[in-house]
Amino acid sequence: MGSIEGVDQANGPAPHTLTIRYDAAADRVLIVDQTRLPHDYVEVELKTLADACYAISAMQVRGAPLIGVTAAFGVYLSLRGKEDITARNIVSQTVEALAATRPTAINLRWALTEVEASLARCDGDLAAAALDAALELHAQDIGACALLGEHGAQRLQEFWEAKCERAAQEGLPKPERLNILTHCNAGSLATVDWGTALAVIYKAQARGIPLHVWVDETRPRNQGASLTCWELGQRGVAHTLIVDNAGGHLMQHGHVDCCVVGSDRTTLRGDVCNKIGTYLKALAAADNGIPFYVALPVSSIDFSLRDGLVEIPIEEREPEEVSHISGLDDQGAIRRVQLAPTGTLVSNYGFDVTPARLVSGLITERGIIAANETALTKLRDSLV
Repeated sequence: MGSIEGVDQANGPAPHTLTIRYDAAADRVLIVDQTRLPHDYVEVELKTLADACYAISAMQVRGAPLIGVTAAFGVYLSLRGKEDITARNIVSQTVEALAATRPTAINLRWALTEVEASLARCDGDLAAAALDAALELHAQDIGACALLGEHGAQRLQEFWEAKCERAAQEGLPKPERLNILTHCNAGSLATVDWGTALAVIYKAQARGIPLHVWVDETRPRNQGASLTCWELGQRGVAHTLIVDNAGGHLMQHGHVDCCVVGSDRTTLRGDVCNKIGTYLKALAAADNGIPFYVALPVSSIDFSLRDGLVEIPIEEREPEEVSHISGLDDQGAIRRVQLAPTGTLVSNYGFDVTPARLVSGLITERGIIAANETALTKLRDSLV
């Protein structure tokens, strides 16, 4: 694996920044190393194809949209400084190396296909064309997430107004807040900026809607505890960390108004693949009559697949993610400790599939789409 050099480090809160950016003056690709959060905010430079592959597989970058953009920059890093003939000869192997890093998120292959198409049209400097393609995907992701956030915020505003109206009709005081439950991290750290599920939160916050977010810890890598809580704290959004199994209890007692999650791959039929545990939240939401929305850019929809349970490859990750855990000890040092007895057999599926029947709607940059084949076919045909 390629080693990656750290270029900036600061403890405590960090300014809002892009999770991946291109420094044109120095010709550098920089990422926020998410394996160091929330205790250290570190930007590192990707210098080579091996660096990009490592960053994706080791989850220094994670989240379907961000993985795709990082892979696009990985193609540029592979071609940079090479003669045109040499560059053309290594495009295919570069793409395959990047595609092999994470099997579930569709944005990875989608972004690589987009870059390949740009290179096929290029009759000049191949590396420059790869950089232009990566920068275009970078900009597209920011725009798409900002727009889907607005669509989702409008739906949350409708929920808030309805909640207030119900209270007034029942002679009750105005509610204090709208309670949203989310799973894993679908914020700016999962994209270039804004995020997917959390873009909805940020845009709703900007509208003045009083919000509170229940944050699942999201075992085994604890992206909710380490990343979502960090993000929401940076943005000043009220939130409470809960264990993964608490969501159903909160729903039963009326403490959740809506669930909003992200997606790594959604099928033509509307089945949603997301971080393991999402399916259980959708079941609990359905049982309690709570809306369950999925926020995602159109690039996360795999129109070539129908049955998510059968056709989506589910990544199985290293057992140590379950048997061990890292955190800050009382002396301020980051330590890794073992939770399970030595030799325990571990199963570590990274994702599960939520059937379309449990999804209230898909929040995209094209609007809120019904999670069914008719609506998604219409969306697909509109993209041609």
